[in-house]
Amino acid sequence: MNAQAKSNGHTKGKFITFEGGEGVGKTTQIRLVVERLAEFDINVVTSREPGGTPGAEAVRHVLLNKAALESFGPKMEAILLSAARNDHVEQFVRPHILAGNSVILDRFMDSTRVYQGATGNIPQKFLSTLERVAIAGMYPDATIILDLDPLVGLKRASKRRTQGEDIDRFEKETLAIHEQRRASFQKIARAEPERCTLVDASGTAQEVHGRIWPVFARLFGLDRPVKDPIHQDEVA
Repeated sequence: MNAQAKSNGHTKGKFITFEGGEGVGKTTQIRLVVERLAEFDINVVTSREPGGTPGAEAVRHVLLNKAALESFGPKMEAILLSAARNDHVEQFVRPHILAGNSVILDRFMDSTRVYQGATGNIPQKFLSTLERVAIAGMYPDATIILDLDPLVGLKRASKRRTQGEDIDRFEKETLAIHEQRRASFQKIARAEPERCTLVDASGTAQEVHGRIWPVFARLFGLDRPVKDPIHQDEVA
């Protein structure tokens, strides 16, 4: 995914991430947010993880292939993810933020906390160390966590898959694992309410967008009335 970046008066380089399980609709909701922000002349760049840079995309190909990972083990998987993330942060995210552009990512550090931590049984201390190194202080200003019954999400994921496209290794996992991941994302939202917003992802795409938009309206100051400069001068 990508959208042309444009620095303007509304934004000072916001960093927003979308998280959630399989089939929750992250890609669709990011597109709807980008389109609506454009109505206010706020353009952003978007990307995904793992991926987003040539090196990180190469790692993504490996990570989504279960056979390729069998000889590595979960810790090596986490290390590869962290290497891809650091490359993405330093080559894509940070330069855009410093240039005054806003960035929206499809998955970031919370996915690693859930997929490799909660259901990958990797010690939290190990993951926390990798996280600090990988993101190097680049924490999101806001995170949207889309919450959905895993059964519904897996059905959505199946429908969106093009004919002949292989099921990735995450979709092949048991329902119990998907339910555990949902609970883990919910736990993150409760633990970090200032950063995270848990959003009900059931219903139509427009209904879900309506639940998400207030977060962006507040973040970009779109929920405040525009002051009349004439009257503002009079008050001053």
